[in-house]
Amino acid sequence: MPEFKGTGVALVTPFDKDLNIDFNAIERLVSHCIEGGVEYLVVMGTTGENPSLSTEEKDQVLKAVIEANANRVPVVYGIGGNHTQALIAEMKSRDLSGVSAILSVSPYYNKPTQEGIYQHYKSLSEHSPLPIILYNVPGRTGSNITADTTLRLAKDFNNIIGIKEASGDLDQVMKIINERPKDFLVISGEDNLTLAMIAMGGDGVISVSGQAFPTVFTEMVRKALNDEVAAARPLHYALYELTNMLFAEGNPGGVKAALDLQDVIEPYMRQPLWPVSNELRKALEIEMNKQGLL
Repeated sequence: MPEFKGTGVALVTPFDKDLNIDFNAIERLVSHCIEGGVEYLVVMGTTGENPSLSTEEKDQVLKAVIEANANRVPVVYGIGGNHTQALIAEMKSRDLSGVSAILSVSPYYNKPTQEGIYQHYKSLSEHSPLPIILYNVPGRTGSNITADTTLRLAKDFNNIIGIKEASGDLDQVMKIINERPKDFLVISGEDNLTLAMIAMGGDGVISVSGQAFPTVFTEMVRKALNDEVAAARPLHYALYELTNMLFAEGNPGGVKAALDLQDVIEPYMRQPLWPVSNELRKALEIEMNKQGLL
């Protein structure tokens, strides 16, 4: 599915100072990303603070993003967790009009075996109304989807169309790329590994920092996908330190601070998350000015 090649961005959920959803900021954020060149939007990923939103609020955010998007780019929606039957029920009950695919994180906390992970995604595949992108992020889930399990799922289920790989294990990534079915997408889940993964044959990224700096990030990704790695390299390094800063005190605190510095959203988050320190915010501002991003 070529519509998911290139740069997708895992959108934050903007809040006002009273921690209500800021729908005007959602509109600004969507325009900021699309006008910056992103290929698709991801709603209710980890960066969207989905654990602290009610079901009604998640519906409201999705609706607001779809309306602000106005059919300009595809929208991916996050439905993932560690209760397989509850996810199947959510897929059946949620209004997914305007959504092109589902991003589904591997089960977390209860740490299933590889067979358990396979059977979990098999069940989702059999009930999903939309294509599924797997999401492997062992640093958050406590377990890894091995390359063999990913390849097994890719070969067994036509509606499992790709994986967002955030294991940081480039050997694992290479095995998936080398042995995958023809149209199976391998998408970076690590912003600073995106150039390397594309150079190895990957298809793009679902990015956090790409929503803060979409113009530079999308240009880097497009050049890399066009086999212009030498031209993409300076763009990668222009964002390298900034990306490290964005994650220095947790996600999405850093990217919300960067977006606030650009007057796109305000930096508020719901507890237990907390805005970044004044020291990090100042360092971000200095580096953004240095790179011509303010």
